[in-house]
Amino acid sequence: MAVSQEVFPVRKRRPSLGAFISPDFSDRNLLRALFLLSHEISTLQPMRVLLRKSSASIIRKSKLISILFEELVQNHENVLPPSAALCFEELYILLQRIKVLLEDCSSYSKMWLLMQIPSTSSSFYQLTVELSTLLDIFPARELNLNEDVEELLNLIRKQCSEKVAGGCVESNDENLRTEVLKMLENIKREIVPDHSKLSDIFERLNLNDSAGCTAEIENLEDEIQNQNDDKSKADAVALIGLVRYAKCVLYGASTPRITTRRQKSTAEVNCPADFRCPISLDLMRDPVVVSTGQTYDRSSINLWVESGHATCPKTGQTLSHTHFIPNLALKNMIAMWCRDQKIPFESMEVNVKPNAVALNKTALEAIKMTVSFLVNKLTAQQTSEVIDRLVHELRVLAKTDSDSRTCIAEAGALPLLAKFLGSEHPSLQINAVTTILNLSILEANKTRIMETDGVLNGVIEVLKSGATWEAKGNAAATIFSLTGVHAHRKRLGRKTRVVRALLDLARAGPTGSKRDALMAILNLAGDREAIGKLIEGGVVDMIGEVMDSLVEEAVAVLEVVVKRGGLAAIAAAYHGNVVKKLTGVLREGSDRAKESAAATLVNMCRKGGSEMVGELAATSGIERVVWEIMGTGTGRGKRKAATLLRILRRWAAGLSGPQFTLQQHSTTLNMTSARIVLPA
Repeated sequence: MAVSQEVFPVRKRRPSLGAFISPDFSDRNLLRALFLLSHEISTLQPMRVLLRKSSASIIRKSKLISILFEELVQNHENVLPPSAALCFEELYILLQRIKVLLEDCSSYSKMWLLMQIPSTSSSFYQLTVELSTLLDIFPARELNLNEDVEELLNLIRKQCSEKVAGGCVESNDENLRTEVLKMLENIKREIVPDHSKLSDIFERLNLNDSAGCTAEIENLEDEIQNQNDDKSKADAVALIGLVRYAKCVLYGASTPRITTRRQKSTAEVNCPADFRCPISLDLMRDPVVVSTGQTYDRSSINLWVESGHATCPKTGQTLSHTHFIPNLALKNMIAMWCRDQKIPFESMEVNVKPNAVALNKTALEAIKMTVSFLVNKLTAQQTSEVIDRLVHELRVLAKTDSDSRTCIAEAGALPLLAKFLGSEHPSLQINAVTTILNLSILEANKTRIMETDGVLNGVIEVLKSGATWEAKGNAAATIFSLTGVHAHRKRLGRKTRVVRALLDLARAGPTGSKRDALMAILNLAGDREAIGKLIEGGVVDMIGEVMDSLVEEAVAVLEVVVKRGGLAAIAAAYHGNVVKKLTGVLREGSDRAKESAAATLVNMCRKGGSEMVGELAATSGIERVVWEIMGTGTGRGKRKAATLLRILRRWAAGLSGPQFTLQQHSTTLNMTSARIVLPA
């Protein structure tokens, strides 16, 4: 067999601290602690599927030991002989290790535990050997045990000896493990598992339905987090692939929950400032350190350097070289934060495959087999309920990793999904559009979605008139994802129905859907040609309507509209109140909102001339607010606030008359920028 017996590494143990430290008890308390600990072990349930004999045997011995120490607690004096105290301390440590092993095995995924059978069985065997040794030197004579207690001690000794003589590995467990390893090897060789053998394996593991398999997948995903090396993670991913395939083939696709909502995006949570790239202000996915010691997202700093810049964006210092060092510690912190917030971390790393999948052909072939099975089922005549479950499985699979997204798209799923976008079945429509959203995370799939007949039009139709707000919101999120490619952004920005549908959703939808629409609008606004259609469609009025509920997003859109030439439309719509609204954000908004508001005001002052600056200067307490942002805001917020302060002071000094043009103003700012000192 090509797969060795050591192919699956031992899982990291998570013992309690007491497992390795001698107890600091009085003699009386030591006896009581031994009784309580052994009694606690005796109440644990033996394993039901794997290691049944080993776990039941050691629990049974612990129960007899608890009876033994119950007698000693009741009948013995407070002082123990020295030999007894030493033996009991060692026994306490051993019982702690037994308890930890049993609890650890109970927390395993069944598949992962099966792969650990040799090492785990050996652990049970070794603990039994050590228990037998301690019982052999148990100081029965020094303790003056009565006849009944001594007979109980001899019974425990005998049971330990029988277990030691019987060996450590249970044959049924080892045979099942061998069969699973063979099946994994066959999958690696692109051999589809035999249905009857697959059914037998999962029946013996007590994975008898779709819900059980789903729980098993979640447990295996936890195992990935418990492993440090890529090889261990890859092995866990291979097992996930096998379980997912078996779930679909043996038990059918699981029933989707209509209330299921896609994972949150970074726009929906308050992201720590240190996790944001100083250039893009987005959550960093691949943080790197430049020669000045500053950290940026790799894609942003690459774009900065490729644009001809030779300085550090944050400090202005000249970059001595352009070799970027990965900031792995920060990346791990961001990944853990994303996991806690239920935000997809890998999803933005387009064209980057997780090592756990990329290095494991077994996992990849299992994905291909699962996708092929699901797509083939979709092409057959099915009821809406069955189709909904199948599409839901594709949706879940498309959320996992880049390889899954590639396999689903290459298997021809997009044309099938397009047909279901117009379904009158609400759950099916949600699952279809969300699957397309998940697929769009992969760069290559964005082009496939744009070019496959019916897919883009179907997504736009859901955006306009989807059956639920969730479907509309996920359609907006799909548009947002597609606009990540410049050519697609230009094409989508020219479509009037896309612009109008996004604006309508931003006005009328629930908070989550509004946010999805605003993020898509923000991306579209990055294209100059799209700004005209957005202004024509009423983006300025829409910003005013959502400013109070979604401040960060609304001000970010406002900033881009002003920057791209929409100041006149904004001034006309707000009738002089726009400055008041933005200064209100400067006072009370979040750090990110303040940053966007400051940047917007800078652009308005530069484009609007002295009249706009005068309106800002007339705002009560504006200088104090600007100084506060210079002291406590984000890096970009501080820079924009400093620029605002220079503009206000030059206006107050009378340097901004009718002749005070944008060019003159910019030149003056450059001359005075070195004299501005940020407050401590």
